[in-house]
Amino acid sequence: MSNEESWFGRFVDTLPTKGWFKFLSKYVVTPYWLWKDPKPKLPGGPRVSSQPSDNVQRMMNLIMPLKDPSEIGKARAVMAIAQNVDEIFGGLDNVGTVHFARFVILGDKLCMISVYDGDFSNYIRDFIVTVGSVFDAIMAEIEGGSALIPTEQNVEAFIEWVHEHDLFQAPDFPTELFTLQDQAKGIGPDGPVHDLSTLPRNLVLQFHSNPDISLGGGYRAYPGFSAAQIREKLGVGW
Repeated sequence: MSNEESWFGRFVDTLPTKGWFKFLSKYVVTPYWLWKDPKPKLPGGPRVSSQPSDNVQRMMNLIMPLKDPSEIGKARAVMAIAQNVDEIFGGLDNVGTVHFARFVILGDKLCMISVYDGDFSNYIRDFIVTVGSVFDAIMAEIEGGSALIPTEQNVEAFIEWVHEHDLFQAPDFPTELFTLQDQAKGIGPDGPVHDLSTLPRNLVLQFHSNPDISLGGGYRAYPGFSAAQIREKLGVGW
Protein backbone atom coordinates (compact mmCIF):
# COMPACT_ATOMS: atom_id res chain seq x y z
CA MET A 1 0.00 0.00 0.00
CA SER A 2 1.42 3.38 -1.01
CA ASN A 3 2.07 6.01 1.64
CA GLU A 4 2.05 8.78 -0.96
CA GLU A 5 -0.55 11.43 -0.21
CA SER A 6 -3.29 11.94 -2.77
CA TRP A 7 -3.55 15.11 -4.84
CA PHE A 8 -6.63 16.10 -2.85
CA GLY A 9 -4.77 15.66 0.43
CA ARG A 10 -1.94 17.86 -0.84
CA PHE A 11 -4.48 20.46 -1.95
CA VAL A 12 -6.13 20.48 1.49
CA ASP A 13 -2.72 20.90 3.17
CA THR A 14 -2.12 24.09 1.18
CA LEU A 15 -5.43 25.72 2.12
CA PRO A 16 -4.21 27.43 5.34
CA THR A 17 -1.74 29.43 3.23
CA LYS A 18 -4.40 30.74 0.85
CA GLY A 19 -5.64 34.28 1.42
CA TRP A 20 -9.22 33.50 0.38
CA PHE A 21 -9.31 30.52 2.76
CA LYS A 22 -8.01 32.62 5.67
CA PHE A 23 -10.72 35.20 4.98
CA LEU A 24 -13.43 32.54 4.73
CA SER A 25 -12.24 30.85 7.94
CA LYS A 26 -12.16 34.07 9.94
CA TYR A 27 -15.42 35.63 8.83
CA VAL A 28 -17.61 32.64 7.91
CA VAL A 29 -16.43 29.24 9.14
CA THR A 30 -15.28 30.18 12.65
CA PRO A 31 -18.37 32.36 13.44
CA TYR A 32 -20.57 29.53 12.20
CA TRP A 33 -18.98 26.97 14.51
CA LEU A 34 -19.01 29.42 17.43
CA TRP A 35 -22.77 29.68 16.92
CA LYS A 36 -23.26 25.95 16.43
CA ASP A 37 -20.84 24.67 19.11
CA PRO A 38 -19.85 27.45 21.56
CA LYS A 39 -17.17 26.60 24.10
CA PRO A 40 -17.49 27.67 27.77
CA LYS A 41 -14.68 29.60 29.37
CA LEU A 42 -12.35 27.15 31.10
CA PRO A 43 -11.06 28.02 34.59
CA GLY A 44 -7.53 29.20 35.17
CA GLY A 45 -4.73 27.64 37.12
CA PRO A 46 -3.62 24.04 37.58
CA ARG A 47 -6.27 21.36 37.87
CA VAL A 48 -6.84 19.15 40.90
CA SER A 49 -4.67 16.04 40.83
CA SER A 50 -4.14 13.16 43.22
CA GLN A 51 -0.59 12.64 41.94
CA PRO A 52 1.97 14.06 44.41
CA SER A 53 4.27 15.11 41.56
CA ASP A 54 1.46 17.26 40.10
CA ASN A 55 1.17 19.27 43.32
CA VAL A 56 4.68 20.71 43.42
CA GLN A 57 6.02 23.62 41.40
CA ARG A 58 2.55 24.63 40.23
CA MET A 59 2.16 27.79 38.16
CA MET A 60 0.07 30.86 38.75
CA ASN A 61 -0.18 33.34 35.86
CA LEU A 62 -2.28 36.13 37.35
CA ILE A 63 -3.29 38.67 34.68
CA MET A 64 -4.62 41.88 36.21
CA PRO A 65 -6.03 44.63 33.93
CA LEU A 66 -4.78 48.05 34.96
CA LYS A 67 -7.41 50.62 35.93
CA ASP A 68 -5.36 53.25 34.10
CA PRO A 69 -3.34 51.67 31.26
CA SER A 70 -1.56 54.92 30.40
CA GLU A 71 2.12 55.47 31.14
CA ILE A 72 1.13 57.30 34.32
CA GLY A 73 -1.10 54.43 35.44
CA LYS A 74 1.67 51.92 34.79
CA ALA A 75 4.08 54.06 36.80
CA ARG A 76 1.64 54.11 39.73
CA ALA A 77 1.41 50.30 39.62
CA VAL A 78 5.20 50.03 39.60
CA MET A 79 5.45 52.39 42.57
CA ALA A 80 2.81 50.42 44.50
CA ILE A 81 5.03 47.35 44.16
CA ALA A 82 8.37 49.11 44.67
CA GLN A 83 7.23 50.83 47.88
CA ASN A 84 6.09 47.51 49.36
CA VAL A 85 8.44 45.00 47.77
CA ASP A 86 10.15 44.02 51.04
CA GLU A 87 6.83 43.31 52.74
CA ILE A 88 5.54 41.39 49.72
CA PHE A 89 8.62 39.21 49.48
CA GLY A 90 8.64 38.77 53.26
CA GLY A 91 5.04 37.57 53.07
CA LEU A 92 5.90 35.12 50.31
CA ASP A 93 8.72 33.82 52.51
CA ASN A 94 6.25 33.29 55.33
CA VAL A 95 3.84 31.38 53.09
CA GLY A 96 6.61 28.79 52.79
CA THR A 97 5.37 27.06 49.62
CA VAL A 98 6.48 29.60 47.00
CA HIS A 99 9.47 28.84 44.78
CA PHE A 100 9.54 32.18 42.99
CA ALA A 101 7.33 35.10 42.08
CA ARG A 102 7.72 38.17 39.90
CA PHE A 103 5.65 41.05 38.55
CA VAL A 104 5.55 41.94 34.86
CA ILE A 105 3.71 44.66 32.95
CA LEU A 106 2.51 43.46 29.54
CA GLY A 107 0.51 45.93 27.50
CA ASP A 108 -2.31 47.21 29.70
CA LYS A 109 -2.00 44.45 32.30
CA LEU A 110 0.00 43.85 35.45
CA CYS A 111 0.96 40.19 35.75
CA MET A 112 2.12 38.23 38.79
CA ILE A 113 3.88 35.02 37.76
CA SER A 114 4.63 32.57 40.55
CA VAL A 115 5.42 28.91 41.19
CA TYR A 116 4.19 27.29 44.38
CA ASP A 117 3.50 23.91 45.98
CA GLY A 118 0.19 22.51 47.12
CA ASP A 119 -3.37 23.81 46.96
CA PHE A 120 -4.17 27.01 45.06
CA SER A 121 -6.76 28.32 47.53
CA ASN A 122 -4.45 27.78 50.51
CA TYR A 123 -1.62 29.55 48.68
CA ILE A 124 -3.73 32.67 48.08
CA ARG A 125 -5.28 32.54 51.56
CA ASP A 126 -1.88 32.29 53.26
CA PHE A 127 -0.53 35.10 51.10
CA ILE A 128 -3.39 37.46 52.00
CA VAL A 129 -3.11 36.62 55.70
CA THR A 130 0.57 37.61 55.65
CA VAL A 131 0.59 40.63 53.30
CA GLY A 132 -3.02 41.44 52.44
CA SER A 133 -2.87 44.98 53.75
CA VAL A 134 0.22 45.66 51.63
CA PHE A 135 -1.24 44.03 48.51
CA ASP A 136 -4.21 46.41 48.79
CA ALA A 137 -1.99 49.17 47.37
CA ILE A 138 -1.56 47.11 44.20
CA MET A 139 -5.25 46.22 43.94
CA ALA A 140 -6.13 49.93 44.08
CA GLU A 141 -4.49 50.23 40.63
CA ILE A 142 -6.34 47.24 39.15
CA GLU A 143 -9.65 47.29 37.29
CA GLY A 144 -12.28 46.00 39.73
CA GLY A 145 -9.72 45.73 42.51
CA SER A 146 -11.29 48.38 44.76
CA ALA A 147 -14.26 46.10 45.44
CA LEU A 148 -11.89 43.59 47.08
CA ILE A 149 -10.18 46.07 49.41
CA PRO A 150 -9.39 45.33 52.17
CA THR A 151 -8.44 41.88 50.88
CA GLU A 152 -7.97 40.62 54.45
CA GLN A 153 -11.73 41.00 54.94
CA ASN A 154 -12.64 39.62 51.49
CA VAL A 155 -10.44 36.54 51.36
CA GLU A 156 -12.88 34.15 49.67
CA ALA A 157 -13.95 36.76 47.12
CA PHE A 158 -10.30 37.54 46.42
CA ILE A 159 -9.49 33.84 45.91
CA GLU A 160 -12.33 33.62 43.38
CA TRP A 161 -11.15 36.80 41.66
CA VAL A 162 -7.58 35.49 41.36
CA HIS A 163 -8.86 32.17 40.03
CA GLU A 164 -10.92 34.06 37.44
CA HIS A 165 -7.88 36.06 36.31
CA ASP A 166 -5.41 33.17 36.37
CA LEU A 167 -4.61 31.95 32.86
CA PHE A 168 -6.25 28.76 31.66
CA GLN A 169 -3.53 26.14 31.41
CA ALA A 170 -3.93 24.09 28.26
CA PRO A 171 -3.52 20.37 28.96
CA ASP A 172 -0.12 18.80 28.29
CA PHE A 173 -1.93 16.05 26.39
CA PRO A 174 -4.07 17.88 23.78
CA THR A 175 -6.90 15.32 23.73
CA GLU A 176 -7.66 16.20 27.37
CA LEU A 177 -9.20 19.39 25.98
CA PHE A 178 -12.26 17.33 25.04
CA THR A 179 -12.66 16.22 28.66
CA LEU A 180 -12.26 19.75 30.05
CA GLN A 181 -14.81 21.15 27.63
CA ASP A 182 -17.28 18.37 28.45
CA GLN A 183 -16.84 18.91 32.19
CA ALA A 184 -17.51 22.64 31.76
CA LYS A 185 -20.74 21.76 29.93
CA GLY A 186 -21.78 19.23 32.57
CA ILE A 187 -21.23 16.25 30.26
CA GLY A 188 -20.01 13.13 32.07
CA PRO A 189 -17.36 10.63 30.96
CA ASP A 190 -20.09 8.43 29.47
CA GLY A 191 -20.93 11.11 26.92
CA PRO A 192 -20.44 10.84 23.16
CA VAL A 193 -17.01 9.90 21.84
CA HIS A 194 -15.18 12.76 20.15
CA ASP A 195 -13.74 12.53 16.66
CA LEU A 196 -10.00 13.16 17.01
CA SER A 197 -9.99 15.09 13.73
CA THR A 198 -12.13 17.80 15.39
CA LEU A 199 -9.45 18.61 17.98
CA PRO A 200 -7.93 21.54 16.01
CA ARG A 201 -11.39 23.06 15.56
CA ASN A 202 -12.14 22.69 19.27
CA LEU A 203 -8.89 24.46 20.12
CA VAL A 204 -9.65 27.31 17.71
CA LEU A 205 -13.12 27.75 19.22
CA GLN A 206 -11.72 27.67 22.77
CA PHE A 207 -9.62 30.75 22.00
CA HIS A 208 -12.88 32.69 21.66
CA SER A 209 -13.63 32.08 25.36
CA ASN A 210 -10.00 31.92 26.55
CA PRO A 211 -8.06 34.32 24.31
CA ASP A 212 -4.98 34.08 26.56
CA ILE A 213 -3.71 30.70 27.74
CA SER A 214 -0.71 29.08 29.35
CA LEU A 215 0.76 26.34 27.19
CA GLY A 216 0.56 23.33 29.45
CA GLY A 217 1.68 22.94 33.03
CA GLY A 218 5.23 23.98 32.22
CA TYR A 219 8.53 22.17 32.54
CA ARG A 220 9.43 21.10 36.06
CA ALA A 221 12.81 19.57 36.80
CA TYR A 222 14.39 17.90 39.80
CA PRO A 223 18.02 17.56 38.65
CA GLY A 224 20.21 15.04 40.41
CA PHE A 225 23.40 16.50 39.00
CA SER A 226 24.70 20.01 38.58
CA ALA A 227 25.36 21.49 35.15
CA ALA A 228 29.09 21.38 35.90
CA GLN A 229 28.93 17.65 36.69
CA ILE A 230 27.02 16.91 33.49
CA ARG A 231 29.51 18.88 31.38
CA GLU A 232 32.38 17.03 33.02
CA LYS A 233 30.85 13.62 32.24
CA LEU A 234 30.14 14.63 28.64
CA GLY A 235 33.59 16.13 28.22
CA VAL A 236 32.14 19.50 27.31
CA GLY A 237 34.04 22.56 28.50
CA TRP A 238 33.48 26.25 28.26
